[in-house]
Amino acid sequence: MPKPIRRVAILGAGTMGSRIAAHFANARIPSLLLDIVIPNGKTRDQAARNGVEAALKGKPGAFFTPDAARFITTGNFDDDVSKIRDCDWIIEAVTEDLGVKRALYDRVAEHRAPDAIVSTNTSGIPLSQISEGYSSEFREHFLGVHFFNPPRYLHLVEIIPGPATRPEITSFVSDFCDLHLGKGVVPCKDTPNFIANRIGAFFGATIQRLTTEQDLTIEEVDVLTGPLIGLPKSASFRLLDIVGIDVWAHVTKNLYDGVPHDPFRDRFVLPPFLEEMVTRGWIGDKRGQGCYKRVGKDRAIHAIDWKTLEYHPADKPRFTSLENLRKLEPLGDRLKALVALDDKVGRFLWPALSDYILYAAHMTPEISDRIVEIDRAMRWGYGHALGPFELWDALGFEATARRIEAEGRPLPENIHRMLWAQAKGFYRPADTAGQPRTEYFDLAASNYALVEPRPGITVLSEIKRARGTVESNPGASLIDLGDGVICCEFHSKMNSIGGDVSRMLRAGLKQLESNFDAMIIANQGPTFCAGADLMMILLTAQDEEWDDLNALVNDFQQLNMSLKYAPKPVVAAPFNMALGGGCEIPLHCARIQASAELYIGMVEVGVGVIPAGGGCKEMILRSRDVKKTFEQIGFAKVSASAAEARDFRYLRDGDRVSMNPERLIDDAKQLALSLVPGYAPGAPRTDIAVSGEAGYALMQMGVWMARQGGYISDYDAVIGDKLAYILSGGKLSGTPQVSEQYLLDLEREMFLSLCGRKETQQRIQHMLTTGKPLRN
Repeated sequence: MPKPIRRVAILGAGTMGSRIAAHFANARIPSLLLDIVIPNGKTRDQAARNGVEAALKGKPGAFFTPDAARFITTGNFDDDVSKIRDCDWIIEAVTEDLGVKRALYDRVAEHRAPDAIVSTNTSGIPLSQISEGYSSEFREHFLGVHFFNPPRYLHLVEIIPGPATRPEITSFVSDFCDLHLGKGVVPCKDTPNFIANRIGAFFGATIQRLTTEQDLTIEEVDVLTGPLIGLPKSASFRLLDIVGIDVWAHVTKNLYDGVPHDPFRDRFVLPPFLEEMVTRGWIGDKRGQGCYKRVGKDRAIHAIDWKTLEYHPADKPRFTSLENLRKLEPLGDRLKALVALDDKVGRFLWPALSDYILYAAHMTPEISDRIVEIDRAMRWGYGHALGPFELWDALGFEATARRIEAEGRPLPENIHRMLWAQAKGFYRPADTAGQPRTEYFDLAASNYALVEPRPGITVLSEIKRARGTVESNPGASLIDLGDGVICCEFHSKMNSIGGDVSRMLRAGLKQLESNFDAMIIANQGPTFCAGADLMMILLTAQDEEWDDLNALVNDFQQLNMSLKYAPKPVVAAPFNMALGGGCEIPLHCARIQASAELYIGMVEVGVGVIPAGGGCKEMILRSRDVKKTFEQIGFAKVSASAAEARDFRYLRDGDRVSMNPERLIDDAKQLALSLVPGYAPGAPRTDIAVSGEAGYALMQMGVWMARQGGYISDYDAVIGDKLAYILSGGKLSGTPQVSEQYLLDLEREMFLSLCGRKETQQRIQHMLTTGKPLRN
């Protein structure tokens, strides 16, 4: 059995090595980060220090909080390589040069402790060449562990056994990456660029070829290859700038040289315009210009003309055919409509997507025996909504295959066999006795096989498919998770809180009284909850229906109090964005099981109001520093991670964090069940100490100073005064104590007074129209 991982060594402090060290620090695992000695450097560990500093300064941030950098000890290869003897896992992340790697491994073999795991982050050099000639014990503990950049944010890690790797080492590292680093693990064969970069490089190269062949602009291509088709906002050419065009050039050359028998090998030739950009050093964000650059004091975005290599103000291309299709849901229906278009859009997307899915089929089983790993690799490593085989299913398996055939393009033999077997798609449901199960088509065996269950990972859509819902409406559903736990899932637009969500939460509490032991509030999608339904608030305020608005706010307040004092435990599982009311709901739950990537905060001041669902009240109860709370809410601060959310007091000591987002719902369920024995909710507080008129005056002074310093606008100062009034408990003298309901009444009063002002209504309207706050 491998030793527990208590300390790691990371060899190479460049972009990947330093960010890998940062993510181990996020997991609170100490690391030794080593690199070369820089001639004339300030210190002999300057290269490693530079890596840590770059990780601290970089955007997006590599660390959950800057304080996590204390888990990294820096050093150099000359003086400190012997210190790896104290490390349980040694990760090599130096330049992609076999000679450099082998020279370093000679020193690793000399100093590592017996049974220490050794891995390489290579994406292109065969593992057999790296490990050749070392001892049997070394090779048994050696494997490939390929992180994706940035390691904090990209879910994928590819695990590649070497020729002699012991199976228990592969299994141990896979489990560690899943449970402790929060990774989605994909086992790979030792083929050039493994899975994600092999398929991803082909897709990117295909996009670049079609760009020049069809004479599209950089901006047009990025409009067509982003969220429109289920890809990230970075799309294609923006992604090149992020990755580095020099890195892309290296990847494609490595593939071209490494796959002499690939029938699509000619795709891995860099277009001339990208070659010239590399020659000029225009390689992307790290050099300040690439396919895009920022210009002037206003940092305006300019895009390159690939034909002339001259920059121009970036266009915002418009395609007539997209006006009605852009928001078509679900994604599969939109994709079908897009590739059916007989215009510039359709003539670009059809060959791009059809070549992509064909290539994935051609590469099975060369790079993976199963389609499952290819789909996961592209979703987790490139952020695609659908992997290539899931995409083919969304387009319609048979119809897409027949269209490709009709165009005279050959289908791979495995797809012909699939058609002969009359298969309807690459995946199909196989639910049994209320348990969700999925089958995939095994392209080698030409039949369906079961996708193995993944213990600890719950997919709500699959549970609903297998056993339906307890109750449901357009905005939310109640789902029986088994073991006496019910889940309230939001599925409104942006999971915003409106009447449907409120009604379903109340229905969940009613179910909890007699039919379940615990409830969790959880969902899966882009965001946990973007807050209240602003349109409903705006329309009610504009119509001056103040009694209705008062009732609406009071209803939300009492709902949150019902969650807080429910007779059985309620656990919230926030992730990604949990803003405004989406922050206030978790604050009222018995516990929070947060995703490590949690961006939570009360941002109401941005739309001209203050938190009125009990958020101010809860922060008074949680924080002894009213000034910090005032600044936190007044400046609409949002945590950059769950670790920072704890610093903000949104998470308390009993709240937990899930590193792996796929495990969040099951972790929340287990936390809820752990609270059931002897659970006592308590009663609403009536003894809350507030600062009264003295605290109010102090916060008013802070507002005045911020306005004088130009940090806030006149109307921000108005909102700040209302917030100060709530957080101080009003103009009370002495050492006042108040009740929770008293503070809720203050919140509601201040909220309504702000909603009656035109400045607030302008802010709400601006947010609804542009998605950005207005400083009026």
